[in-house]
Amino acid sequence: MKKQWMAAIALLVPLWAGAQILIGQTAGFSGPVAGGVKEATDGARLWIDSVNASGGVLGQKIELVSLDDGFVPQRAAENARKLITEQNVAAMFFTRGTPHNEAILPLLEQHGVPLIAPSTGAMSLHVPVRKYVFNVRAPYQREAEKAVIHLATVGVTKVAVVHADDAFGADALEGAKRGFAGAQLQPVAVLKADRSKPDYSKIIPALVESQPQAVLWLGSGSAVADGVRALRAAGSRSQVVTLSNNAAGAFIKSLGEHARGVIVTQVFPAEHSIAYPLVKDAMKLAKAKGIAALSPAHLEGFAAARVLVEGLRRAGEKPSRERIRAALESLRNFDIGGLQITYTPESHSGLNFADLSIIGADGRFRR
Repeated sequence: MKKQWMAAIALLVPLWAGAQILIGQTAGFSGPVAGGVKEATDGARLWIDSVNASGGVLGQKIELVSLDDGFVPQRAAENARKLITEQNVAAMFFTRGTPHNEAILPLLEQHGVPLIAPSTGAMSLHVPVRKYVFNVRAPYQREAEKAVIHLATVGVTKVAVVHADDAFGADALEGAKRGFAGAQLQPVAVLKADRSKPDYSKIIPALVESQPQAVLWLGSGSAVADGVRALRAAGSRSQVVTLSNNAAGAFIKSLGEHARGVIVTQVFPAEHSIAYPLVKDAMKLAKAKGIAALSPAHLEGFAAARVLVEGLRRAGEKPSRERIRAALESLRNFDIGGLQITYTPESHSGLNFADLSIIGADGRFRR
């Protein structure tokens, strides 16, 4: 009788129950952005784990398959190829870095694979509209423009720019140029820095010679932190401003004693602002996981995961790559917790939120 009862129950369970939806991620879990990547991915897993604990998406658990590319674009492309062609992931998710995302674009097009929430604000992923790319965060150009205009508003007129010599640096520099034009200013210096190994023996003397009141540093992770330390060692007290790709607790730690007063642009609400349900939900889940305090990186990952899960839910019981893409493009005013996401065939930009923060004496971002 017991065997007959169990067999009857089994017939009531859909064939797809217990199945897994494979989602691929390539990012720099080692290298100059490792700390921020880990925080952001931990933030994404807060929501993914919560959904899985509640039964998954229509009975299917989400498995995030994360590969380390060391923040090297060529390795990102190879990782994406393996995930797409060998592991047959349903979608790509949260790839970190501008040249890294650009490197995987041909694979997305070739195999019809959606990429949800690339962890970059590159304008090249917004315009022209990429059929398979669904951005969640605002473009870097908007952040850089806002940063320059803010400096001008508070009376800073001598601003130098240091930018990574790659697609990210060139992209953010365009936004900074718009900010300078809007403020009717000219930068006192514009200096390129190798993305992985900046030569500070040349960069810092040139910066000091230009006597800037502020330096807009368009780079990633430890490269920026090392630059700030070298700038302070040279005796400069210039205000340092950088973008949200460095909005992580790990970046603050890497700055050490030089963290206080550094301005970091942000693309999500303050991570302690419970006025936003997005933040309140993330805080609750983080506490249960033993994460003492959220960082902006955690919050970006959490927001990205909410968009991912909604796309999978709308794609139905058998979420193929094309069904996921079409489902995402159907999102209109989707509330992720006080912020609304809309995609159309003409726009895959998602959010356009931008703000400024400053690192306080307590080593936390302050708005």
